[in-house]
Amino acid sequence: MNNQEQQFAQLVREHKSTIYTVCYMFSHDEDEVNDLFQETLINMWKGIDSFREESKISTWIYRVALNTCLLQERKKKREVPKVPLSMNVNFFEDEDAKVAQVRQLHQRIGKLGLVDRAIVMLWLEGSSYDEIGAVMGISAQNVGVKLYRIKEQLKKM
Repeated sequence: MNNQEQQFAQLVREHKSTIYTVCYMFSHDEDEVNDLFQETLINMWKGIDSFREESKISTWIYRVALNTCLLQERKKKREVPKVPLSMNVNFFEDEDAKVAQVRQLHQRIGKLGLVDRAIVMLWLEGSSYDEIGAVMGISAQNVGVKLYRIKEQLKKM
């Protein structure tokens, strides 16, 4: 493995949870998430030479993952519907009030539009308004406005 491949492998190891989190926000099907993850890695590999270091590498990775998922989502809308295989897996095994609240929040977030879902995901990950703005290509002030509107929309659901 040459030096560039080793550096890329290290980058993936450091940021794989971020990439996986973005992919998971667009699908809960394990195979589809793995496909999105792999597609993101391919796009990162293709674009790593064009990274201009004008932002943090984590911001660039978020952006690549988000754009990859959005592109796949658009392609999926044009495809013929597929019949899903059922998986008898309960991701939330506990039935206490807190788990029910988290489940409800995930269901509501899933009903949001793609851009709003991405903004909420970044916010829940603890990203600052500046970081979210850099990933989404909008100003930090616009992030604040969008988050306020999204929160209001979630409350009404």
